[in-house]
Order: sequence, then structure tokens, then C-alpha cells
Amino acid sequence: MNTALFDCKATIIMHGIMFLRKTNRVGCRVENIGFLSDTTQKFPVERGEFNKLNNGHKGFFRQLLGDYRVITDNHDLVKYNNDWFGYVKGCSQIVLKPKTTEEVSQILSFCNENRLAICLQGGNTDVVGASVPVFDEIVVSTELMNEIIDLDENSGVIICQAGCVLENIDKKLEGSGLMVPLDLGAKGSCHIGGNVATNAGGLRLLRYGNLHGNVLGLEVVKANGEVIDCLSTLKKDNTGFHLKHLFIGSEGTLGFITKVSLQCPPRARSINVAFLGLQNFDKVLKTFRKAKEDLCEILSAFEVIDSTSMEFAKETVGITSPIGDYPYYLLIETSGSNPEHDADKLYKFLDLVLVKHLALNGTLATEPAKVNAIWAIREKIPEGFKHSSVLCYDFSLPLSKYFDLVEDMRNHMGSLAKKVFGFGHLGDGNLHLQIEVNEMSKEVRDHVEPNVFERVKQMNGSISAEHGMGFLKANYLSFANPPSKVEMMRNLKSMLDPKGILNPYKVFPWTYS
Repeated sequence: MNTALFDCKATIIMHGIMFLRKTNRVGCRVENIGFLSDTTQKFPVERGEFNKLNNGHKGFFRQLLGDYRVITDNHDLVKYNNDWFGYVKGCSQIVLKPKTTEEVSQILSFCNENRLAICLQGGNTDVVGASVPVFDEIVVSTELMNEIIDLDENSGVIICQAGCVLENIDKKLEGSGLMVPLDLGAKGSCHIGGNVATNAGGLRLLRYGNLHGNVLGLEVVKANGEVIDCLSTLKKDNTGFHLKHLFIGSEGTLGFITKVSLQCPPRARSINVAFLGLQNFDKVLKTFRKAKEDLCEILSAFEVIDSTSMEFAKETVGITSPIGDYPYYLLIETSGSNPEHDADKLYKFLDLVLVKHLALNGTLATEPAKVNAIWAIREKIPEGFKHSSVLCYDFSLPLSKYFDLVEDMRNHMGSLAKKVFGFGHLGDGNLHLQIEVNEMSKEVRDHVEPNVFERVKQMNGSISAEHGMGFLKANYLSFANPPSKVEMMRNLKSMLDPKGILNPYKVFPWTYS
């Protein structure tokens, strides 16, 4: 998702939280610029028992990195203190920009010894407040850790530093006929280290799986500065515990990812997209099952959009359906190596679903420009958020109950909502639920949460599909997981980061005062 989709006129609440302009508990004044506001005034979270930055600390960092890689100017600090959407704002007084693992090691060792809290930051495209400070944590940015170290074209494995931008890695792979097995709207700015730290999902998880299956190895620096070398390039390695999996999805709370070894599949030679209109959700599910049967080896994406989402997009950004109005829409993508074969299979599939009345209408695109035009229908829906007041949620749900939640929330919200709508990655059960309201208020927020989370739990779903817990959902960790699981997470955190300096206030519950 592109940051240009959002401007300072929008009123957006992420996970039911409304933000106001105030001053925080450590004396950090917030500028009244767009969404900028002070996190600690919206959330009554107490600052941990960390030391505050002093001139001696700054001197160490400047000696290590040089003046130009130590940022302390207030104007330059703004972008590092604010999340991608402007929902949360910290007040860090310093940003460090290491280039090497050795520098990261020295930074973490020093901060651990001096009990200085650290906020790990990549491209800062996170949407749950995981990549920005809550108080005055030291921001350690991977912006300059952007070297592609090695590419083995035979095995399809690339090794790179954590700060490499996702799109840049994909461009590097293009000449070798390979691709990154991850596609995100933020690919032009997100970093691979952040993708791994959040176990990012994306548009084509149905085809390529999540990063747990594609990351072959990691290099990670522990809180005390110790470097853990798990940077394997092998698909098979059963010599003990698979430690890399501890850090995938840990959102920077267990260690600082510095290098990534990634398995990259062959780049598709043909990409085709179908856009269908359907009568009801039962036929959506039948079409999905049929697509998996008939398009199995080339099916790469299966997105669903309800009619209310399309109505919202039409009203806000002028997007219209190319096939008319229907209760549900499907965007189906295939990708393969033989254009004629792939197009023929998709044509036959479309004929079948139309003859069987699973779909009422549809269109097919095989040329790149037309493929991109159809994808734009799905990708531009969030652009409408800047024109309205919307609460945004991200859930995983059993497919049989996928849109039940949307209907439940429509009934639950009643007159408090203008629209309740859903779209998302049906192929992996990921629903993006949106609630448009006339005006944001505490009444609205309290009416939505925790009701929506409780309903998701009753449906045996997950309250966070691909966005993680970060800061905004951290207080629901114990709600979403059994006590034994949370206790094991706490034990791992205590073992790897006993002083709690790595990304404090993130993932693990913080208590309301």
C-alpha cells in the first residue's frame, strides 16, 4: 500500500484507537501536523525502567558511526518517530544508521550495558506500531544496510543485508529469471529484514507460502551484541533446532536481523487475471474450490471484494467495476511458464464457472497493461480511506465463516456505522474488515472493541493475520493465546533479552493504568 494513499485530511483509526494532540509523560511536544500525535497520551502505558540518553552516549555513537550516521536534528527525526500511517508517534532523540553487523553488535552491546531501550526500524511500513518508538527509545535504522551479498542462480538463493528494499531485491533477481516470493503494496519502501521480522504475507501467499518456508537462514544480533550465525543456504539442514524460526515474526523483540538468506522461485513468463461477479458467498467458495482443482499448478492469487467495498471505492476514489454491479467480486491470478497453456486453462475455467452459474459475469486480462488495470481495482480500495473515517482490522478466519464477521459487525454497529465492508486474500483466509463511521468517538471505539476480537476468537480465527501485534494489539496477546503459549514467549524474551531493551512495549502486553 502506498503512503500517497493517505493525507492529513483523513481521519483513520487503526484497531479502534483514536488519536489526539497532547504532550507525553517524558515531555515530548507533538507538532500538529496531520496525524502526528503522542502515543503515550492515547495509551496509558508507563515508560520502562530504562536510562535516558545523555551526551556520553551520543559521543560513543558518533565515535562509532561518524556524525553523518547519527541523526539528532529534530526536523530529521520526525519521519523515524512516526509510523507509516501516522497513527502513533514517539519522541526518540537519536537515530543510528549502522552499515555492518559489527556496528550493530557494538550498538546493542553498549545499549544493553547502559540499559538504553532500542527501537529497531526498517522501511517503517508497519501498520501496528511495531517499528516506531513509544517513548524515547533509540532508533536503530537498517537504511544503510542495503548490500546484496550473493546470488546463486543455480539454487535460486540470494543473501542480502536486512535493509535491502524488497523491490530492489526483485529487480536484482529479474535478470536471472528469478523473483522474490513476496509481493506487497509497500514493496518500494519496505525492507526485507522488516518483512522477515513481521513474517509478512502479501498478495501471493497462496502460491509461494509465508516467509517461514522461504527464509533459509538468518544472521541475528542478540541484545547483548552476540552475533548468531544461522545464515544457511541449504533447504535441508536438520543439525539441531531451527533457530531462525524464532526470529521470523518476532517483530524485533528477540533479536536484530542483519542478514537474510532467501529461496527465490522462477519468475513467471505469463501472468493472467480474471475478474468475476458472483451472486453469493457460497458460490464464491465453490469457485475457489474449482479454481484450486482446475488451475492448481498456476493459481497464484485469489482475492475477494464485497459489493459494499466497491460502493465505498466508487464514492471515494471513483473506481468502478468493469463488469457491472454484483454482490461479490473475485480477482483470480494465474502465473506460469507457458502463455498459451496458462491462458487456455483459464479460459476453460471461466467458461465452466459461467456455464455452471457459479459466476454471473467476468472478464479476462492477459496483456500486462490490462492485468495491472484489474489489479488496480483491488489495490486502490484503501485510497478511499483518506476521504472518510474508517476503522481498519486484519483477521484470519475459517473460510466458511469468512464473511459472517462482516455481517455480524454490520448488525452490531447499527446506526453507528455508515458502512461495514470486507475484502482480502481469500486464498489464505485473510480478511481486511473496514468500518466507516460518521464521526470517531470513544463510544464508537468501545462499541467495536473488544467485541470484534471476541467474535473472531469464537470463530476460531486470529485477530492478526499478517500485520502482527506490534504496539497497537500488544495488550490482546494474552486474549489471543493460551497462557502456556504466552508464558513460553515470555521465557524466550527473558532468555534472549533479559533487560528488555529490544523493541519494548511491542508484542508483549502492557498494562493500562
